[in-house]
Amino acid sequence: MHHYEPAWTPPPREKGAPQPPAELRRILRLFRPYRGRLAVVGLLVGASSLVSVASPFLLREILDVAIPQQRTGLLSLLALGMIATAVLTSVFNVLQTLISTTVGQRVMHDLRTRVYAKLQRMSLAFFTRTRTGEVQSRIANDIGGMQATVTSTATSLVSNLTSVVATVVAMLALDWRLTLVSLALLPLFVWISRRVGRERKKIATRRQKQMAAMSAMVTESLSVSGILLGRTMGRADSLTRAFADESERLVDLEIRSNMAGRWRMSVIGIVMAAIPALLYWAAGLLLQVGGPVFSIGTLVAFVTLQQGLLRPTVSLLNTGVQVQTSLALFQRIFEYLDMPVDITEPARPVRLERARGEVRFEDVTFSYDPSADTPTLDGIDLTIPAGGSLAVVGPTGSGKSTLSHLVPRLYDVTGGRVTIDGIDVRDLDFDSLARTVGVVSQETYLFHASVADNLRFARPDATDAEIEAAARAAQIHDHIAALPDGYDTLVGERGHRFSGGEKQRLAIARTILRDPPVLILDEATSALDTRTEQAVQRAVDALSAGRTTLTIAHRLSTIRDADEIVVLDGGRIAERGTHQELLARGGRYADLLRRDIVLPGTEREPEHDPEREPGSAGPGTVETAPA
Repeated sequence: MHHYEPAWTPPPREKGAPQPPAELRRILRLFRPYRGRLAVVGLLVGASSLVSVASPFLLREILDVAIPQQRTGLLSLLALGMIATAVLTSVFNVLQTLISTTVGQRVMHDLRTRVYAKLQRMSLAFFTRTRTGEVQSRIANDIGGMQATVTSTATSLVSNLTSVVATVVAMLALDWRLTLVSLALLPLFVWISRRVGRERKKIATRRQKQMAAMSAMVTESLSVSGILLGRTMGRADSLTRAFADESERLVDLEIRSNMAGRWRMSVIGIVMAAIPALLYWAAGLLLQVGGPVFSIGTLVAFVTLQQGLLRPTVSLLNTGVQVQTSLALFQRIFEYLDMPVDITEPARPVRLERARGEVRFEDVTFSYDPSADTPTLDGIDLTIPAGGSLAVVGPTGSGKSTLSHLVPRLYDVTGGRVTIDGIDVRDLDFDSLARTVGVVSQETYLFHASVADNLRFARPDATDAEIEAAARAAQIHDHIAALPDGYDTLVGERGHRFSGGEKQRLAIARTILRDPPVLILDEATSALDTRTEQAVQRAVDALSAGRTTLTIAHRLSTIRDADEIVVLDGGRIAERGTHQELLARGGRYADLLRRDIVLPGTEREPEHDPEREPGSAGPGTVETAPA
C-alpha cells in the first residue's frame, strides 16, 4: 500500500542554522510579552517553596521538643503551623496554575495566529506543492502538541527548581553529611534524563510527520470530492486499508514515544525512593559504631525533606525531557515561520483609490521553474484599454491561466512587468490590488455558510438590498428566493449542494458585489452544459459591462464579441485580432474553432453534473438540511 508523505518538506538544516540553544532562546522570546505575569508566578512559586520547606522544621520541633517536654501550647502552635503551610501552599499553587495556564494559552494563540498570518502571505506556488492536511497538521497537531509544554513547563521549571534549591539548603542546615549521601547520584540522573530527552525528540519528529501524513489523507479522502471519487472508483475499501496502515505506523510511534527511556527514568525513581531507607540504615550503623548521633526529630525531618526532594527532582528531570521533545514541535513551527515569502508589498506601496482599468503586459516572461529551459510565458506584449475586453485562447498548456494569474499577483513575473493604469502591480499595496482586480474561475469555492454570508465575503458591510441586487444581476436571485430559507440557506461543504451553474452564478454575484474595475474570467463556463452556460453567460455579460475584462476561454463560442482575441501557443502569442479577422486568416484560431466542443448552430445534450449532491431534486434545485 502506498505510504502517504507530505508533499512539502523543509530544506535540510544548513551549517550555521539555529541549533537547539538558539531555538531555546527563541522559545523564551515567545514569553517576553507576558514577563510581568511570569514575574508574579515566580513570586508565588518562591513563596510556595519556602512555606512548604518550613513544615519539616516544625515537625522536628514537635518530635524533639513539644512531645518529649509535654508542652501542649507549643504542640498546638506547631500543629497549626503545619496546617497553615499546607493551606498556603495549596492557595499559591492554584494561583500560579491559573496565571501560568493563561500565559501558556496566550502564547499558543500568538503562535497559531502568526502561522496562519504567514500562510496567508505565501504565494499560490506554496499551496500547489503542499498538501492541505500538512498545513492543517502544523496548526492543529504541532501547536496542540506543545500545549502541555507551553502552559506548564515554565511554571514547573521555576517551581521545581525553587523547591530543589530551598530543600537542599534546608537539608544542609540539618546535616551536611546526610545531604552529601542523598545527592551523590544526582549527576548520573541528569545524564540519564538528557539521553532520554534526545531519544524522545527524534521519535517526536517522526511522530509529527506521521500525524501530518494521516491528517493530509483524511482531508483529501473524506472531503466531498474525495468521497465521490472513492465511491465512483470503488476504492473505499482500499482507502480504509491505507488509512489503517497509516494509523498503525502512528500507533507504533506513539508507543515508542511514551516508552522511550521509561525504564531508565523508573530506575531513577526507585533509587530516589530507596534513599530514605538507606538514610535510616546509615544512621543506625553510625550509632552502633559510635559515630555522630542524630536526634529522632532531625532524622525524621531530614527524611521528610529528602522525600520532598524526590518529587521536584524527578519532575525537573522529566521537564528537561519534555523540553527536548517539544523542540521537535517548535522546529516544525519555526520552519513555517521562517519560510521566505515570494510575493511581498514594496517598502512604500502605491495606493490606487479607483482605477480606470487599463491593463498592460510589457514583454512579460514567466517560468514556474527558474532552471527550466523553456519559460511558460515568453515575450508577451498586450494592452487592454480601460473598459475593453481581451480574450485569450489556445491549446492546453499554452499558458492561458498563467497569464491571468499575473494580474492579481498570484505569481510574479520572471521578466518584464504587468501594469494597471501604468503602475506596476508589484508596486501596488495588496488592498488596492484586491479591490481593483476581480477573478471568476472555473473552480468556484464556496464556504460552508449561508448564501448571504458567502456573498458578503466580498463586502462584509453590504446591505441586504445590495446583496439582492447583485444576485439579480447574476441571474440567481429567483432561485435563491425559492429556497426554503432563502438567503439564509446553508451552501454546504465546498458548495456541493448547488449545481455547477448555480455555484458559478453565486461567484459572479459575489464579484458584482465587490465591483472591481478589472475582471478576469478564467474559463468560467467551460464545465457547464449548454442551457446552464447560456444562463451563466448572461450573468457574465452583466458582470463585464463597463469593466476591463480578460477572458481565458476554452469554448470559443463565448468570446466572439471580445475587442481582441489572442491565441497563445507554447507560451508565445501566435495570433491576435478580432473574431472575424482571425477567422478570415484561416490560421490557428480558425483551426481551434473547427475543433471547439460547441460549433456554431449546434446544440449539445445537457451534461450530467458530477458535483450535484446525490438525491438532489433536479436541475436548479437545492436540498434543505435535515431537521
